[in-house]
Amino acid sequence: MAIHPERRPSDEHHSAQATAHALLTNIEQVVLGKRDEVALVLSALAGGGHVLLEDVPGTAKTVLARAIAQTIRGASFARIQCTPDLQPTDVTGLSIFNQKTREFEFRPGPIFANIVLVDEINRAMPKTQSALLEAMAERQVTVDGVTRRLPDPFLVIATENPIEQEGTFPLPEAQLDRFALRAELGYPGGSEEVQIVRAQRHGHPLGELEALVEADGVRALHTAVEDVYVDELLLTWAIDLVRATREVEGVAVGASVRGSLALERTARAWALVEGRDHVVPEDVDRLFIPVLGHRLLLTASFLAEMRALGRAEALREVKRRCLALAPPPTPNWDE
Repeated sequence: MAIHPERRPSDEHHSAQATAHALLTNIEQVVLGKRDEVALVLSALAGGGHVLLEDVPGTAKTVLARAIAQTIRGASFARIQCTPDLQPTDVTGLSIFNQKTREFEFRPGPIFANIVLVDEINRAMPKTQSALLEAMAERQVTVDGVTRRLPDPFLVIATENPIEQEGTFPLPEAQLDRFALRAELGYPGGSEEVQIVRAQRHGHPLGELEALVEADGVRALHTAVEDVYVDELLLTWAIDLVRATREVEGVAVGASVRGSLALERTARAWALVEGRDHVVPEDVDRLFIPVLGHRLLLTASFLAEMRALGRAEALREVKRRCLALAPPPTPNWDE
């Protein structure tokens, strides 16, 4: 069974690859030196998922979200700044009585945008956090008994500050599971930071960023992702890795079936963004922590053991243990 098939990509697939490349190169003009991280977020967009960015302030999270919206012609952008007094209707919208027409009129909230940045999501109360669940999972909002569809494309980029935890409400596992992946941008390199300072002497480069792709092109990415080839050998291995998280030492609760679905679909989206029409083992390996890390509940003893090294290293150790239980496949190139 060969992992790299002899296949001829369709014209639609070439068009989708061009769209993904245009998104990536355009965003890189304002988010410097973060190609891998930007590709991760675009993989979530192509795969129809959402992203949780856990990073310190000032690492271009807002710039990234705005750049995605500006690259898509006609796409709308909304930012929701979460605070403890933020109400669910501040997110979803509400019905207001119109004195002239003597009827209630629905005023849509910021969730009715193509690209939604939910800043410091863990500062919102659980009731407000839960208002995002239906939007993220079902791409719809129900207010006053009426269900309204959200625009397409639709991407939620939520942020968390990993350092400041005072006055926050940690996201429950059910909501963490709604995010296709969790990532961080991190600080730019030295040369990139010099370029950033120079570029912003006379205004922000976002002001000059042009729209390069159509909304229809972004919607076509979803169809193209479905056509990306995943060999049965790789599919079985990806599922075995997810199942290993439920058995490995140090993990109290492993990833659910939703983790298997997210890993397989994000791997196909990642391959598309990387310009391929098939998934390779390196894709699954690269996406293990971004897709599955936030879905794992680690044991207290394991966290205490890894306390000095931090959660990132703890997840890398979990990955090593899972790979020991489910090693990468060895294809038979003679078949």
